[in-house]
Amino acid sequence: MQSFVAYYRVSTKRQGQSGLGLEAQQASVEHHINSTGGKLVGSFKEIESGRKNEREELQSALKLAKDTGATVIIAKLDRLGRRASYILRLIDESGVEFHICDMPNADKLTITILAAVAE
Repeated sequence: MQSFVAYYRVSTKRQGQSGLGLEAQQASVEHHINSTGGKLVGSFKEIESGRKNEREELQSALKLAKDTGATVIIAKLDRLGRRASYILRLIDESGVEFHICDMPNADKLTITILAAVAE
């Protein structure tokens, strides 16, 4: 059974208070975990700009995933950040696997291309 650590991020307090952005992300993550028979070992929510690299909850999610051998699961690639260089550094240097719900078959090359295009 695959273990997952969920990371959810919205950019503004209003998005966080409304729950709309978070609810959609949670539904996507929950659907994937249920469809694969996986288990959620932790989840972290953050209200912070994707432009900011120092995000406490993301670091906590990465640490838990590394400590437990879990995969970090996110609803969409842009929840990790807005800059391709930052996303790629996270994927390369974090020591954990990532699963992106809206791109379930994405490999490192695909993520690299999409992160660059999105930027």
